[in-house]
Amino acid sequence: MNTEALKKSLVSKFVELTHDRLQKVQLAAINLEKEGADKAADEIARELHTMKGEARMLGLLAVGQLAHAIEDLLRSHREGKVLAKATTDWVLRACDALSDLLDNVDAAQKGGEESTQVAQALAAVSGHALPPLQPKPSPALSAPVKATKTRPLPKPPTPFVETQEKEPSKPPAKVSKGKSVAVAEEVSDRRAKEDRSIRVNVDVLDAMGLLAGDLLVESARNRLRGDALNELLGRFSRVGDQFLKMQRPQGAGEGAAATAFEQLESDLLLLRDDAFRFMRQNADGLDALHGDLSQLANQVAEARLVPLSTVVEAFPRAVRELAHEQGKQIDLSIENSGVGVDRSMLADVRDALIHLVRNAIDHGIESAGVRQTLGKPEEGKLAIRLRSDGDMLAVELADDGRGIDPEKLKEVAVTRKLLTRAQASALSEREALELIFRAGFSTREEVSDVSGRGVGMDVVKQKIESLGGSVTVQSRVGRGTTVALRLPQSLAMMRVLLIRLGEDVYGVPAADVEAVARFRPEDRMEVFGTLAVMHRERPTAFVALGPLLGLNGGPRFERPPAIIVRHGPDRAALAVDGFVDEREVAVKPCGGELLKGAPFIAGTAALEDGRIAVLLHVPDIMAEVRKLTRPTAEATASRRLRVLLVDDSPIARATEGALVKALGHHVDEAQDGEEAWARIQKHPYDIILTDVQMPKLDGFALTKRIKTHADLAALPVIILSSLASPEDRRRGVDAGANGYLIKGELGVESLALAIERLS
Repeated sequence: MNTEALKKSLVSKFVELTHDRLQKVQLAAINLEKEGADKAADEIARELHTMKGEARMLGLLAVGQLAHAIEDLLRSHREGKVLAKATTDWVLRACDALSDLLDNVDAAQKGGEESTQVAQALAAVSGHALPPLQPKPSPALSAPVKATKTRPLPKPPTPFVETQEKEPSKPPAKVSKGKSVAVAEEVSDRRAKEDRSIRVNVDVLDAMGLLAGDLLVESARNRLRGDALNELLGRFSRVGDQFLKMQRPQGAGEGAAATAFEQLESDLLLLRDDAFRFMRQNADGLDALHGDLSQLANQVAEARLVPLSTVVEAFPRAVRELAHEQGKQIDLSIENSGVGVDRSMLADVRDALIHLVRNAIDHGIESAGVRQTLGKPEEGKLAIRLRSDGDMLAVELADDGRGIDPEKLKEVAVTRKLLTRAQASALSEREALELIFRAGFSTREEVSDVSGRGVGMDVVKQKIESLGGSVTVQSRVGRGTTVALRLPQSLAMMRVLLIRLGEDVYGVPAADVEAVARFRPEDRMEVFGTLAVMHRERPTAFVALGPLLGLNGGPRFERPPAIIVRHGPDRAALAVDGFVDEREVAVKPCGGELLKGAPFIAGTAALEDGRIAVLLHVPDIMAEVRKLTRPTAEATASRRLRVLLVDDSPIARATEGALVKALGHHVDEAQDGEEAWARIQKHPYDIILTDVQMPKLDGFALTKRIKTHADLAALPVIILSSLASPEDRRRGVDAGANGYLIKGELGVESLALAIERLS
């Protein structure tokens, strides 16, 4: 390789690695303002030291000079001469300048106007002399000249520097031999890990993934061919056995005929033994081959995973700057950033997270002054939690801000003419929260750079559901909001449940299948015109999948097989014609015009018998199920009640709320008696369902308070409790409860009868 080619190769590698180092430096710089600042400073120093040495070897002197200036700033910070906030601000500013230098090799060698200004500003802040920039780069590493853009840099803000007189710089302390060895070993281990990794074009991984999937299918076909061969050899063995049972031929020269027969018998036995031996060896080989190919497919799928740290490592700086712009203090925590996601999905996941983070900062977390008046810490909390859940990726973004007021959302929807007043009042709390996913919906009256355009959460929902995932939101006014995303980790290889509709095979992502079952006719019930079955003590819509997809008239059996699928909080029992298998398949996009863009379809997968399985898109199916099972206005208008459900257990509220909603009623929730009493003062309710054992105000006390109030005495109250003793029932009657139901015996029918009796 000639000198120029070597130079380009080394510089290109340096630029690639340095961009990664700058990301680490920026992340560590944010931590200078938190606990463990010394560790963060050590990490920055390590990265800068390596960067500076490599830059000077390659003749990129401006990069080396700027890195040296940051090191001086860190030294002044350690000596207490520069505040942590100022150090963080200037390190981040310097990282921007270094990033610009990496995009222009000529500026990286000779220095640009902006990088020089930043280096001089750093020197002024730290109080250390700026090392001279040698204009002559190494001849072997000279590079063609490229123009560089410059942008003015403001003077160093004086509040960031303490006004005390600076002491002379102290010489660096000598490092002990033991510490030097430890540092050397750490650097050696880090470089060894870097040497064992390479960057691969994602198109190559895509091609390898498709090839691995095809080979896996071909291996399964070989198994089918092996089974067919086994059957042929078995038939041959049976024919041979029948032949050997025949009587020896008579009258054709007994000695010669007998000898020939014995030879034929021996040959047949040997041939049969060889055939059985071949069948065993062939089966063992096919099993080993299939196992190896399955492992290859899994490893290729794993190689396609990119750690989400590549996305979220940029968030601490972005959150810090956006919070400062809005006069807020926000502490961001990120858990399990090493969790991987398929490279093809990374951009969509990143966009969704960006929308969620901006919403949390702008809409959720209050300013320091407001939080102080509310009795909250001045610094708001924002947490991003990542984890693997089988083949699925679970992402939670939680803040401790103002929360989302369902009543305000309804009012905004009416004001913006997205809903009528009657439609808005009929919404449950969960349905009201889901208004934030409507296109064009925004609670902001003024448009800003951050929000107010009605674009954001609808984009999040569209992106995540396009990947086969779901989005749910939970919020408590004054306490905060949690948005949960659940989506596949990979779209290349997927574990699916293969089902049969008619003679065709369809696949449903196994991660979306909660259970399989068969339901008898007597297991089914009708709730406001909707067919339902009980699954895990919850009424679940029962729908024939074939007619839903427009494929056939539905199952022809009294007890058809069904799959219970889950999408977010929604579940449905889908009746099918049969089950085929559960397996890992290579997902391919729909290439033909017939399937491309068709509803309910996510992709295809080849099967070993030559058929193509169509993979179904569960979010589309569940959206259609919701349309089919939504009670009509005529069916619910006369009997739709506004019910307040009071229980301190979230699981109990979810279960009991589902039962009430299955009856077509509107449900509001409260998690203790005091919150329920406050709601009753503000909103009219038709009936109260309350637990007994709750903090602050228990169910008996709440019931007594309602019944002794002149304006509320006629309000029906039903106690739902696990306390089943006669004494507890008597206490409920004494408090004035109109009904007492045991939670363990609670069902749709018993609850419906109790509500109907009192309404």
